[in-house]
Amino acid sequence: MGSSIAHTVLIFAIAVAGGLLCGRLKIRGISLGLTWILFLGILLSHLGMRVEHNTLHFVKEFGLILFVYSVGLQVGPGFFAAFKKGGITLNMLAVLVVFLGVLTTYIIYVLTGLPITTMVGILSGAVTNTPGLGAAQQTYEDITGHGELSIAAGYAIAYPLGVIGIILSIVVLRYLCRINLEKETELAEMSTDKKETLATHVSMEVKNPAIFNKEILYVARLLTQKFVISRILHENGEIEVAASDTILHENDKLLVVTSHQDVEAVTAFIGKRADIRRAEWEKNSTNLVSRRVVVTQPALNGKMLGSLHLRECYSVNITRVNRASVDLVANPGLLLQLGDRLTVVGTESSIDSVGKILGNTAKKLREPHLITIFLGIALGVLLGSMPFTVPGIPQAVKLGLAGGPLVVAILISKFGPRFGMVTYTTMSANLMLREIGIALFLAAVGLGAGEDFVHTLVHGGGYVWVVYGFIITVVPLLIVGILARSAYKMNYYTIMGLLAGSTTDPPALAFSASQSPNDLPAVAYSTVYPLTMFLRVLTPQILILFFTTVR
Repeated sequence: MGSSIAHTVLIFAIAVAGGLLCGRLKIRGISLGLTWILFLGILLSHLGMRVEHNTLHFVKEFGLILFVYSVGLQVGPGFFAAFKKGGITLNMLAVLVVFLGVLTTYIIYVLTGLPITTMVGILSGAVTNTPGLGAAQQTYEDITGHGELSIAAGYAIAYPLGVIGIILSIVVLRYLCRINLEKETELAEMSTDKKETLATHVSMEVKNPAIFNKEILYVARLLTQKFVISRILHENGEIEVAASDTILHENDKLLVVTSHQDVEAVTAFIGKRADIRRAEWEKNSTNLVSRRVVVTQPALNGKMLGSLHLRECYSVNITRVNRASVDLVANPGLLLQLGDRLTVVGTESSIDSVGKILGNTAKKLREPHLITIFLGIALGVLLGSMPFTVPGIPQAVKLGLAGGPLVVAILISKFGPRFGMVTYTTMSANLMLREIGIALFLAAVGLGAGEDFVHTLVHGGGYVWVVYGFIITVVPLLIVGILARSAYKMNYYTIMGLLAGSTTDPPALAFSASQSPNDLPAVAYSTVYPLTMFLRVLTPQILILFFTTVR
């Protein structure tokens, strides 16, 4: 129908808009959501509404980069904590998914006698891994000196049902394990891992003789646990904001902010719990108020909280720092980030002064920081293009245009503020970037696969390849999903991200995110994605190298 820019934009707009409309359809409360964009793209391509190859390839890769980069920015701050607490287990389960997929492929190869090139294409399509497809094609060309169309054909046939198979496995697992989503949500909110990072208020009474008549700064140095004394109620009934040089006396009542895991240790050191509720502190603190002040001053991005000397200069106390909806203990060594919300206790005038220092202008948060986004994408592309040599494998492997930007986004979101980089984006901006990226990616894949899809499916024996691909997709996921639930008692939302990440499948992540009220799927996805991507790129090359050489 033409190759003009207007034609290209029109075709993509029809595919995306039509797919999103179809995504509203639900069968028994279940919808394939964005995946419909892929199927509508296949239909349009089959009907002759196609896009020029190079343009299609660019849109597909750029859309994928936008998607994975925005995901990395969102989950980066929680990535390392998740890896410490459960990342090893998640990655080992993801490796098991990869191994079972390769084993299933080998068994089908032996039983059917199909060429290994076809089976490798089916494997890459079944796990929706485009970099693995490219690596297999390049390896085969390096060995034989010519290309092999059956690799791409197997990929195109297996890919659509691979996407469905991954999402279907997630849904089926829910019913096999009799999972109640409301209960899973409650358990996720009350999980130990999350509670340990949250700050909480506790009223305590000074009973330890070792800290009688000692300054708060002296007491803080005696404990390795992080805590902040917000206010002090003296025996004469006077309440004051605690400062570093405030003297603690016997029987003083303290309002302490610390993490859940440190409550008992801090209480035991100071003395005992005091029977004073938070409302009573607020009621008796007639001259003190508690306000949230937002960090919107770019110059403060990456600065340590203690370096601002707010307590000494303005007689206020910073008790908590809310970041990405999580309350952190406001210890002096905490690095501030743009968008942090600080809970400040003091007089009205002193809090107003602190607000001027920190910025406290919500309008500034709505301004996009495109330098960090595009600089991160550039670094991600460079990282993804770097070849890594693996002992015993003659062909170098790469993270690709998906793995590189994801890794860089995670690192920048975590460590960027230390180098003055503004990594804050509003949730709506992040979601917009992510949705545009995955929509363009799915439309491009569908438009690229639709030209020969029906012919190969009907006349080239492709209907059997569909079955093989579906087996390669579903069997490993169900086995590992049941294992994760029964043996490791994982939350269902975490399993959703694990299964999506172990197949490096953005549509499955998008589906999981739409079904989850939290970011557990995205965190699990990003935790296993780098290692899984490496293995998904490596294993097709090993199959090509080994079996092509033997044959």
